[in-house]
Amino acid sequence: MSITLHGVAVGGGIAIGRAYLISRSMDDVAHYLLAEEDVPAELARFDEAIRTTRKELEMLWGSIPENAPTELGAFLSLHIMLLGDATLSRDPCDIIEQQHCNAEWALKLQCDQLVEQFDAIEEDYLRERKQDVLQVVERIFKNLNGDELPLPSGSDSLDDQILVAHDLSPADMVYFKDANFAAFITDVGGATSHTAILGRSLDLPSVIALHRSRQLIRETEWIVVDGQQGVVVINPDELVLREYRLRQRAWRDARRKLVSIRKSDAKTQDGTPVELLANIELPQDVEDVRKSGAMGVGLFRSEFLFLGRDTLPDENEQYEAYRRVAESMKGLPVTIRTMDLGADKSPKWLNHTVAENPALGLTGIRLCLAEPLMFRVQLRALLRASMHGKIQVLFPMLNSLSELKQALAQFQYAKQELQDENIHYAADIQLGAMIEIPSAALVVASFTKHVDFLSIGTNDLIQYTLAIDRNDDSVSHLYDPVHPAVLKLISHTIKVADKAGLPVSICGEMAGDARLTRLLLGMGLRKFSMHPAKLLEVKQQMLNTHLDKISALSTRILKSEDPDKIAEWLQQLNNSE
Repeated sequence: MSITLHGVAVGGGIAIGRAYLISRSMDDVAHYLLAEEDVPAELARFDEAIRTTRKELEMLWGSIPENAPTELGAFLSLHIMLLGDATLSRDPCDIIEQQHCNAEWALKLQCDQLVEQFDAIEEDYLRERKQDVLQVVERIFKNLNGDELPLPSGSDSLDDQILVAHDLSPADMVYFKDANFAAFITDVGGATSHTAILGRSLDLPSVIALHRSRQLIRETEWIVVDGQQGVVVINPDELVLREYRLRQRAWRDARRKLVSIRKSDAKTQDGTPVELLANIELPQDVEDVRKSGAMGVGLFRSEFLFLGRDTLPDENEQYEAYRRVAESMKGLPVTIRTMDLGADKSPKWLNHTVAENPALGLTGIRLCLAEPLMFRVQLRALLRASMHGKIQVLFPMLNSLSELKQALAQFQYAKQELQDENIHYAADIQLGAMIEIPSAALVVASFTKHVDFLSIGTNDLIQYTLAIDRNDDSVSHLYDPVHPAVLKLISHTIKVADKAGLPVSICGEMAGDARLTRLLLGMGLRKFSMHPAKLLEVKQQMLNTHLDKISALSTRILKSEDPDKIAEWLQQLNNSE
């Protein structure tokens, strides 16, 4: 009997293949007591498992192929760092000594305590870091028990098999790198989990957050993975298989055709130019930007330079990172968002308590203004790097004109410091305001007199407008990019920017969703910034769009407050020639 599961789609395309299951359950951990004289040997066994795990992770980090996603190395580095934390490497030893129990049980008790602490965190990004801890703990368990994760025998390539797991760690990704699986699916994970990020970077058909796939799917069973719709079909019948094979061929043909438009001018059928830019998180991501044919970097999330480390990066380290990106883009614009730390991205060195609701607390520009010395170090680094390319600076999470003016004052202060030190910077560096809070969208007209451009961060704008955490399974179905309120805020921002003669872009996930390209064009958007892997698909939709033919339907959608009508008209909009 065929079974259909629904999860979160994080990698495009369709895969059809046989299931290859991996399992590393910690549910049945043995518990036994030790004699006093046996405790030292048990402590030594645990320490050896920690050393072996570290050695494995370091070896895997060193064997990452050159063409692997840049995120892979960063995530493995994070796991190595977690392994060195006392909560995992030393606290279980205290439990062994105090309770005279075996190492597996001590590690389980410590892990359970950490999981409980993570589950109490409201912010989705921080809560999902629980999975990183669990992935490291699983590797320690494996080395305590002497288990392995063998590949199926007799095959160098598994391009007809689909990896099925409760979860996959970055280390697993490296371990399975040579197998060339057709796709992967997991029971856990959210849109900001490392598994999801890697899935998008690999551009591999993948679906996460399926909850019970590992229990329902049997070894070698045929399954279909629809990485576009977030659907997994277990044991599909012949009719379903035939339909998905047709879709798979169509998808592969479309992907081949996309390569041919990489160097085409970005403009609609009626000749209207559109700027297509790419989002990056680390300097090494620039290579993906160049391959995509993007016209520049529309969003460099600079906070990732501050994460996964014990100390704050100094001015020179930041300067080198920004300079590297600016020079690599060879004169194309690079928009760098000042650090958007706090809430879901809170590094160890940041000495601020986590609020009961971090997303509404000290985050984004609020944190920068609360820590002006730290903020000015980044601004100085950005100004210095502006001598090496076309750098633009973007301020995140603005709530009011007052916050914008304070940020601008800090920028002027940093410029004055550099002038006093006779350090050069570009005179024409442009400044922008990020619109991702409803209040900012409603008062955006007051911003236009003080900045050179606007950027709409739709991920947070949707979340704050609808009061929905999209990674909370109980309400994620309500996370709706085309909710009438969201569309009205976006449309208002675009209109105000146009009236003021300012460029405006969207840099959230909506920009990379080809199903929304025509609607956004109809709303007047002419600047999109997205993950490099999404750019050609959006470009193809744009090249096939004539603005006059989408105008009426786009206006109708914007005026409607009926979700059913909006969905119907959006489908018509995308089906129109």
